[in-house]
Amino acid sequence: MRCRHFLNPILSPLSFAKPPSRPLACRAHARAGAPAQRRAALAEPDVGISRFASSLPGFCGTLKQRYSDFIVHEVARDGALVRLTSFDVPDESVDAEEEADPDLDLPQSLESFRLLCGDADCDALREFLSRVSEDGSNALPFILSPDADKAHRSEVHDFFKRNFKFLATDTVEHSDGVQRCIRVRLKSGPRGRRNFGEKARSRTGMSSSGPSGWRDDRPFDSRVSVIWPYHLGKYLRFHLYKENKDTQEALRVIGKMLGLQPRSFGFAGTKDKRAITTQQVTLFRVHATRLAALNNKLIGIKVGDFNYVKEGLVLGQLMGNRFTITLRSVVAESEDVIKEAVDGLINSGFINYYGLQRFGSASVPNHLIGAALLRGEWRNAVSLILDPREGECDDMNGVREHYKEHGDIDAAISNFPRRLIAERAILQRLKKYPGNYLQALMAIPRTLRLMYVHSYQSYLWNHAASMRVGSYGFLGVIEGDLVYKKECSFGEGPVTDASKDDDGRTNASEMGISAETLMEEKIQSVKIADSEDLLKAVYTLEDVVLPLPGSETLFPGNEVSGIYHEMANKVMLSFLA
Repeated sequence: MRCRHFLNPILSPLSFAKPPSRPLACRAHARAGAPAQRRAALAEPDVGISRFASSLPGFCGTLKQRYSDFIVHEVARDGALVRLTSFDVPDESVDAEEEADPDLDLPQSLESFRLLCGDADCDALREFLSRVSEDGSNALPFILSPDADKAHRSEVHDFFKRNFKFLATDTVEHSDGVQRCIRVRLKSGPRGRRNFGEKARSRTGMSSSGPSGWRDDRPFDSRVSVIWPYHLGKYLRFHLYKENKDTQEALRVIGKMLGLQPRSFGFAGTKDKRAITTQQVTLFRVHATRLAALNNKLIGIKVGDFNYVKEGLVLGQLMGNRFTITLRSVVAESEDVIKEAVDGLINSGFINYYGLQRFGSASVPNHLIGAALLRGEWRNAVSLILDPREGECDDMNGVREHYKEHGDIDAAISNFPRRLIAERAILQRLKKYPGNYLQALMAIPRTLRLMYVHSYQSYLWNHAASMRVGSYGFLGVIEGDLVYKKECSFGEGPVTDASKDDDGRTNASEMGISAETLMEEKIQSVKIADSEDLLKAVYTLEDVVLPLPGSETLFPGNEVSGIYHEMANKVMLSFLA
């Protein structure tokens, strides 16, 4: 189960574990630095932000007047602050065992392969190795017997990686569209040549030897074409530094320069656009030298602190973010008022609301799109994403209006800028599958689809936090509050699945949406505080959490739980039942 502290302490006067959209304990009415009309569509009370952690009068100031006024450092899972400190490329030289020619026990390896794949495939492999040893240039790739068992095919791939490191494998499909088999070839590069003569070379894209009917004329998977040192982790982890760009935009720029799709990148969470941010990113089997070479070409983006690891990052694999915030044009009755407000913020903390950024700046906020997705209303969700929106430039709204009136997909695609990732993905898929709105939504990158649903969860969370403060204040833990168990460590709690709909309609599970990947919060076992806990004073207000809703969520044992169901019922959602 995933929860979030509803009250956060302050770590230092300028650093926040998670900032509110404004410093609530100060009651500082900060204005966003972006044009006013972009924020006019949505106000904080609209998304449940209505309470303060302090009754101090506070002061006014401008937030994000410059993008450099908002600095974000990701906090990795080990608690380390992610900073860009080095552009050095790690040593990729192979170790002594990797550099030496493999001491193959060929008879034993072939016997093991015979036991795994049978006599026919073993004979084919022996013949292939013989051709390679005689003249590698004539050793065309060959295919093994058809194999419908995916798990067994994985074993075969692993066998070649362990026993024949100079060979590469991939899977090809029969012309009947059903059968699959494994294709084997000699790797390109110095290792293959060193082991089987200088004439050996890659036959990428050439037909394989073997029975007819197999679609084996397609190029080899480039990921297995790379001769990857076995002593290195398969993922390159690096620190991404960016200025005034959102995470998806920065990765799209890097991906275009490397010839990679945005989905090739792994990251733990998206970061603010109007800010200077640093975060961890991973790529599968990409050498650090390729990324390091981009630094002289990138504008407002830098990459460094390269390291090879065994696993890639996925959404939610972080402890949090550290924020350094500058307020400008501060207006207050006196310096004493400012000092008292800042001291109050440090001492009292702040209500840990999800800020307006979570809900988007458009007139159709992200949480309404998320609610439509959870209801399984695919056409409505598409309409909400594509409809004209307040605050957007007239040209873009003209494109949206034209599409809404005439349905001209080609014109809309050609006029929508690349930064409108969701809109372009939807239209391109609708062009291929007219009227199939689920398919259109599936074309949106998974992280963006999750963002919509997470926005609706955040919307409910904000309202629950305001209700908790309004009803019970800050006097401490009350009976029925949810608290993290003292005896449990992070990572032990069960994970909820917010994907089922009671009336049996198509729901969020078809969108690939699971609460397991929706959150950036810590996972820990929780319990409902009872009278004995209050008597022993085991927990403090800082231990109190509120859940992000799902089908198996444990809700508070007091009136706070009612707000979740009340808000969900307003939009006809039953996934909280």
